[in-house]
Amino acid sequence: LNNGDLTMQVTNFGGRVVSLWAPDRDGKKADIVLGYETLDRYVNNTGERFLGAPVGRVANRIGYGKFTLEGKEYNTPLNNNGHTLHGGLKGIDMLVWDVMEVKPESITLHLVVPDGLDGFPGNLDITMKYALTADNEFVVTYSANTDAPTVCNLSHHSFFNLKGEAGGTILDHVLWMKADRITPTDAALIPPGEILSVEGTPFDFRLPHTIGERINAENEQLTFGRGYDHNWVIDRAGDGVVFAAAVYEAQSGRMMSVYTDQPGMQFYSGN
Repeated sequence: LNNGDLTMQVTNFGGRVVSLWAPDRDGKKADIVLGYETLDRYVNNTGERFLGAPVGRVANRIGYGKFTLEGKEYNTPLNNNGHTLHGGLKGIDMLVWDVMEVKPESITLHLVVPDGLDGFPGNLDITMKYALTADNEFVVTYSANTDAPTVCNLSHHSFFNLKGEAGGTILDHVLWMKADRITPTDAALIPPGEILSVEGTPFDFRLPHTIGERINAENEQLTFGRGYDHNWVIDRAGDGVVFAAAVYEAQSGRMMSVYTDQPGMQFYSGN
């Protein structure tokens, strides 16, 4: 895909973004998302699994691999310290998607996740579109239908480094967020349901801070996450797409702003 100043490569294995090339302040392009150099490393994965992928059918964790829907309990694979992470063993990142449409600036992908896969009920019919705009936006849109009551919470899981994928640490990236609360977790990264103010904590990015400035502070939540791996509650008024966060990297001059129509946003610092 190519539009504006951005160029993207996508594979239909897992619907993954393989690369996203963006210019620095001098116009020199670098790939700002992490990815593997061969398809085999995605298929026969022995390292980080979720590079560039959509995740689901439930992004993040299902505590103890159990949920109840309409009075029936369902069990899902325990693929992360006794819990289910990002849909289980055969999440949408490990399936081959159908390519429905390719344009110079966009690609539309389609996947039917079969009833019972990894313990989830219902056939889940997903359409996902990646688009690049003339304003240098990378836009991800999803829609999904099901033929039975089910759970569905999709997200995108690219790892961004605004220096370029070979640029080293992101701890010197400057981050700010339009969020004054987080949903804290227990030691297994399962949220017990409370909402916590960021006031006076290393989670307060309402003013810009480098990611690494407070990442080693004495804080129970940082200990649980081994850094930042939390959901921020976005400060929003009404529905629709709103600004959520921005990241700036001084060496390259690249800045990425994040917009979403969701109530929260997970920030993971790689840890």
